[in-house]
Amino acid sequence: MISKLFKLFDSSDFLSLVVITLIFYVTYYYFKYFNRINPLPGPFPFPYFGNLPQLYIGHNGNVKAFYNSNYKKYGDLYEVYFETRVIVLNRIEYTEKLLSASMKNPIIRKLSEVDGKGYHELGIMGKGLVLNQEFQSWRYNRHFFTQAILSPKFVHETTYWTSKLFDELESYWNRLYIRDNKNVFDFSSWSNLFTNDVIICLLTGERSYTMAGYFNELSDNEKAERPSALIDETVKFVHAIRKHAMGFSMFQLVSPFLRHYFPYFKKKSDDMKQNLQYLNQKFDTIIKRRRQEIENTPLDQPLSNDMLTSVIIANTPRDVNYDKNVIDKAMRPMTDLEIRSIIFDGIAAGTDTVTNTISYIIYYVARNPDVKKKLLDEIDRTFKDDKSRPITENDIPNLKYCEAIVKEVSRIFSIVITLTRVLERPEELAGYQWPANTHIRIGIDAIHHSDEYWEDPEIFNPDRWLNEGSESKKNSFITFGGGLRVCPGRKLAIIELVCLMTLLFRKYEIDLVNKDAPLKTLSSTITFCTELLIEIKPRN
Repeated sequence: MISKLFKLFDSSDFLSLVVITLIFYVTYYYFKYFNRINPLPGPFPFPYFGNLPQLYIGHNGNVKAFYNSNYKKYGDLYEVYFETRVIVLNRIEYTEKLLSASMKNPIIRKLSEVDGKGYHELGIMGKGLVLNQEFQSWRYNRHFFTQAILSPKFVHETTYWTSKLFDELESYWNRLYIRDNKNVFDFSSWSNLFTNDVIICLLTGERSYTMAGYFNELSDNEKAERPSALIDETVKFVHAIRKHAMGFSMFQLVSPFLRHYFPYFKKKSDDMKQNLQYLNQKFDTIIKRRRQEIENTPLDQPLSNDMLTSVIIANTPRDVNYDKNVIDKAMRPMTDLEIRSIIFDGIAAGTDTVTNTISYIIYYVARNPDVKKKLLDEIDRTFKDDKSRPITENDIPNLKYCEAIVKEVSRIFSIVITLTRVLERPEELAGYQWPANTHIRIGIDAIHHSDEYWEDPEIFNPDRWLNEGSESKKNSFITFGGGLRVCPGRKLAIIELVCLMTLLFRKYEIDLVNKDAPLKTLSSTITFCTELLIEIKPRN
């Protein structure tokens, strides 16, 4: 059929048709652009590409730099274009409706129908928590996620596994660096592997051995005391998770036309789909194996306290709350697909945020001697001269300054770049009336660095978090989001970061190789630390 159609035209006629079609498309594109509702300042968009040229050519694909540059140029309210028009809000006064925690008027949608097409194509839209926009389904999934992650047993597991796996990390550092006085290495690589191993263990109950794999890669003589096949399997699994976390935003930023017909984007798109297929099969295998283990465990025998076990037994006779929940018919057990989705979300969202935050903590503490002294004083008061005992959940309340450092680093160098919301219905925001399905992004950096909300916002000062009313205005600190979609894992993240920071500085003297060098980062969905060279030695 198509070949017959082409025969109707000679080459010049066909070229003319293509040119005419492009002219009509470009004309229509700019007609819509110049007649858009509530025109705002912002970088000029291009047909098919939107503002991708400004992002990739002007800022080398660095999303954080792109948004910060636009904020400096266009101010508190501007617009950008990717697959659709995006309104960017940089004042908390504009965000009150979007970050409301009211169940009566929930605004939980992150993507419009146009924005979500790419994620539907990838197969991740409408599942789990992060990209679930159906309120009842999202609420159901979040209930089980929160119930598992906030339980006292899970908090205990967090401190236990953080300490236990840090011992393993130390054994590799001792053999590679400290024993032979080779004290300089890239901390960001190890922190990424450590966090992956911790999160996977906490959420799935299965051990991950990416630290062992990295040790084997670096060591010429000694090898980790783990079967090589098991190491290779977990390394492949974690690399696939990281590839997904770093690349899935392409399905929102890049139009379907480019993903389907431009070789560069098509190759990346096909690779991401294949990668996700492998991940889904892997998670399904883990879930099936755990269900079998639970079935084979007598009712009077305890089960493990990982999240996977908790959500599998939720609303079944093995659930301690079963008699209470069974009255609510809506509280049914979760399906394997629902379980896979929330576990996947927990690992993908919880790994890179924690691993990069600890790298930024090392960076800012090393550059601020006064902060470092206060940190060490608090650790020494809590642990005396004991540099080896495991940290427990009872230690956390005594480490308030450590927690303040976590919050201040998260404020001054945000991992997440923007918060996204899509209007359910027409709303008034920032002095304009907007139609339903308008895509909004809240600029985290702009709010965290505004002197209207923070005293001396460019100064790294953890003490601000120890003062009464440190978050001077509601929604002025939005590292963990806000409203109904506030991060359910924020408590877990802070506990893990406080534990890891304490374990590191309790025993080691840590300095940057070059204190004057800027952070090396890569910014896409979140901002990744690509390298952090440190010098480490045992602390006297």
